[in-house]
Amino acid sequence: MKNLQWQKRSAVALLGAIILAGSSDAIMHTDIAAAASAKSKNTYEQSAVPQVISRMSPSVVGIIGKAPQGSSEVDDRYNLAHGTGVIWKSDGWIVTNAHVVDGLTGITVVTSDGKSYKAKSVYSDPMSDIALVKINAKSLKPAKFAASAQNALVGETVVAIGTPISFSLRNSASVGVVSGLNRSVDGSYRLIQTDTAINPGNSGGPLVNLKGEVIGINSKKFAAVGIENMGFSIPAETVHYIVDHLLEYGEVRRAGLGLELEESWSAIVGLPSDDPLTVTKVLSEQARKAGIQEDDVLYAINGKRIYSVVDINERLKPFIPGQQVQLLMQRDGDIVNVKLTLSQDGNRAASSSVEEAESW
Repeated sequence: MKNLQWQKRSAVALLGAIILAGSSDAIMHTDIAAAASAKSKNTYEQSAVPQVISRMSPSVVGIIGKAPQGSSEVDDRYNLAHGTGVIWKSDGWIVTNAHVVDGLTGITVVTSDGKSYKAKSVYSDPMSDIALVKINAKSLKPAKFAASAQNALVGETVVAIGTPISFSLRNSASVGVVSGLNRSVDGSYRLIQTDTAINPGNSGGPLVNLKGEVIGINSKKFAAVGIENMGFSIPAETVHYIVDHLLEYGEVRRAGLGLELEESWSAIVGLPSDDPLTVTKVLSEQARKAGIQEDDVLYAINGKRIYSVVDINERLKPFIPGQQVQLLMQRDGDIVNVKLTLSQDGNRAASSSVEEAESW
């Protein structure tokens, strides 16, 4: 009997040892699989980045011209400014930053194969910092723009291509990650934050994911002692919105509420907040006809909450002046629904023909 019990205990111990060994093997296999997956991901990124740069480079151009008078102590043919652009359409439409081309004369676009083209016309929208440059060219290679940057992931690898510091450094590439999305940073629309190196001259260049899609146009960076790798790009959906208007109307027919609004303290400093906006001035005749008054409080547009002026600009992208929206407001303690006809926002695009512009 004792011998039988001993055999049972031995069998149980042996079974437990087998189970533990199996668990250990499973854990070991899981660790190996995770390590292999990480190695595979790194290998993929190492091979994907050069491929993305190779495919995207023909769609990236350098933009150079004579700087505005007084922008440099040297006022001669060497007083030049430059930036970057991305080919939007094969027939010579280039998208870049408004601040790259505003005030620039004798604008020349240089493609990746070294061909130069004089700009024939420029459409600039300073509010979004997006501009279009038209050159007489055919069979250019347009970049593939993502429909939206909202599918991007914080931490995913991205590549910036541009013309940093010197025009001789055209089509330089830098690699980093998406650091944040939907950033409101001294601008009218939300931006992508990235740690990818963005230097003077990179403005107007593409921020590209590993699928080879342009998810943003590089626009600005924070530069100061103690600040590192804080660049910002205009998301693809905003680029589409602005460019579509420029191509269709020659300007951005931006809809506005016709109101001057004050954000809450929390929204201004960036704290999470449910505070609404307060009307400080009624600007448009349409807003007056709708009965909106100073000190009214604005909560939502077409049922979607808003917390900042940037929220309003984003909400109004699908609209043009003359269309109507429903506002949820508070007046004298009462919640009211107001139907408002949108007015033309005062920030309009500037266009110019530069065929006879001064050459450099």
